[in-house]
Amino acid sequence: MKKSIFILCIFLSMVLASCTVSKSVVSQGANLTKYKYVAVIDNDTYRMPPELVQYQIQLYDAVEQSGLTMINQYRIDDLTQEEQSSLLLAKFGVVIRPEETVVTVNFINFNTDRPLASCQGAYTTLGISPVSDMKGALKRVGEQISKTFNK
Repeated sequence: MKKSIFILCIFLSMVLASCTVSKSVVSQGANLTKYKYVAVIDNDTYRMPPELVQYQIQLYDAVEQSGLTMINQYRIDDLTQEEQSSLLLAKFGVVIRPEETVVTVNFINFNTDRPLASCQGAYTTLGISPVSDMKGALKRVGEQISKTFNK
């Protein structure tokens, strides 16, 4: 009896995990193929707890898989005007709730400050494993970024 309840709980967890929504939204008329560079803004790497840096590394990896070249935010002024017109700024966001973890990466046009794309990855184990929730959300946001920029 206990074994069947355990199996049922595992099955329900998998079903509910698949119900989380990972998505991307792209601004109408946005031509994402013209962008070659991305700079992460408001980078808190040096102020965040060291145990969280591993997740930031995974976020950077997800952005790099898009095919965009990462540029240090302090080197933006070294880019030519033409290169700056091919530059997106990226802003990360993470929301951790008992029911799910959501990781969002927003891409903003450097010259106009207009948001052009928002990629979201969500995952849940229903609070059983917050570490797995984070890893799953990071993986899914990476998939959304790749789908959005590798069209």
